[in-house]
Amino acid sequence: MYISTMSLPSDSKTSPASEATGAPPRLRILFLCTHNSARSQMAEGILRSLGGDRVEAASAGTVASRVHPLAIQVMAERGIDLRRHRSKSLDEWKDQLFDYVITVCDDANDACPVFPGTAERLHWSIPDPAAADEGEQERAFERVAVDLTTRIQELLATIEAP
Repeated sequence: MYISTMSLPSDSKTSPASEATGAPPRLRILFLCTHNSARSQMAEGILRSLGGDRVEAASAGTVASRVHPLAIQVMAERGIDLRRHRSKSLDEWKDQLFDYVITVCDDANDACPVFPGTAERLHWSIPDPAAADEGEQERAFERVAVDLTTRIQELLATIEAP
């Protein structure tokens, strides 16, 4: 299993972020990466697809840039549209309440600030697909999509377990 050793909330129906806003219980999950161009964007799209109305997914980077074209392409092949996504800075989310803050790269994990409330911090060390050799990039993006899908499925199963 890929979930960190940090404990998960025992009552999955209680969402600190939802309780604070008075909204129906819906888990808020933020994915962080360095540039918010690939891994965090892909994770946001996958979580929205798999989590449906049960979750609110967001992503950001320690430094915003652009959404990588191969992230858009690989996710489109899986039926997830990232064309309207934009790279966002962590500053846009720093005062928001989240149930989970998940870093998907080591640099973002080191730079991640403390978020208000009781957000669980998880770290998934996933290699940067954009750093792969040019001829290997598409396959690297595909591997990241598979890896993130597996991790997100396991996270959702753990959160929803009685």
